[in-house]
Amino acid sequence: MTLKDVAALAGVHPATASRALNPETRLLVSEETAARILAAATSLGYRPNPVARSLRTRRSHTVGVLIPDLNNPLFPPIVRGIEDRLAADGYVALIGNTDSDDERERLVFELMRARHVDGFVFATAHLRSPLLAEAAAAELPVVLVNRYAEGYGFPSVSVDNERGIAMAVAHLVSLGHRRIAHIAGPQDVSTGLSRYRGFVAAMSAHDLPVDPALVGWARAFSVEEGDRCCRELLAAGTGCTAVAAANDMLGVGCYSALEAVGLRCPEDISVVGFNNMPFIDRLRPPMTTISFPHYLLGTEAGTLILERIAANGGPRKILYLAPELVIRGSTAQPRG
Repeated sequence: MTLKDVAALAGVHPATASRALNPETRLLVSEETAARILAAATSLGYRPNPVARSLRTRRSHTVGVLIPDLNNPLFPPIVRGIEDRLAADGYVALIGNTDSDDERERLVFELMRARHVDGFVFATAHLRSPLLAEAAAAELPVVLVNRYAEGYGFPSVSVDNERGIAMAVAHLVSLGHRRIAHIAGPQDVSTGLSRYRGFVAAMSAHDLPVDPALVGWARAFSVEEGDRCCRELLAAGTGCTAVAAANDMLGVGCYSALEAVGLRCPEDISVVGFNNMPFIDRLRPPMTTISFPHYLLGTEAGTLILERIAANGGPRKILYLAPELVIRGSTAQPRG
């Protein structure tokens, strides 16, 4: 079945049928006519040819989405939000998992460019990324999600990281903790750097010194790195009574480190995570954490990339979603 067949059945010109069948131009056709054309297309089993459409419009109606680790439960709801928002405008997301590896990220990026995606959503961006520099030089439509990077002019949407970690510190201080450790995420990504800076500022705001011995530097946002950093803090005899982890995965690593040396959470050491990833409330004890709407983060990123594609530039938007402290069983008053 062809577009002409649909137009003949609906009693309209093929150009009118084409406009009605395209979500981007459907508003140019009256509701009654559009409904008649859609009904005709359905009855004939007509499916638009996306390849032919891309040749006419010079758009593939696809967006490349680069994710650092799909095993991290934080990212599936973000990706779902991106997909749903893009689908509403007739776009499809191509998902690429990079495993936080620079070479794999470049490979995925190049493969997506070869498939002529209309834009990119990066959840993998480093602060000084050659890929971002390349994308900026090529004037590609790019949006950063759960990341921020100065100097490239790309829109972004993320949680207010500094405010979130400040809420975690304030909660621990309110319980009576003074020796608060921080397991910092990688400092070459905005989430790790901004949460560390927020921790330092929050401790200062409560007149508490930031002892360098109480900061563990994770090389990745992973359970293994959380375990390693927490073991080092414990072995150093820092006397910490609480840990504010830069994300939930690092916090889960703290659980295993404490268990390995016979300590209990929160009786011996309280733990606060960040992200409120799915199932974190099923741990024993359920983890106190900083929450933000993951799905909304994705839909906002989808809206931003569609705006960049449509406008081919325009003003840059930087969006921050508000964090929320979720108190569960992993935090309590310190002993004594």
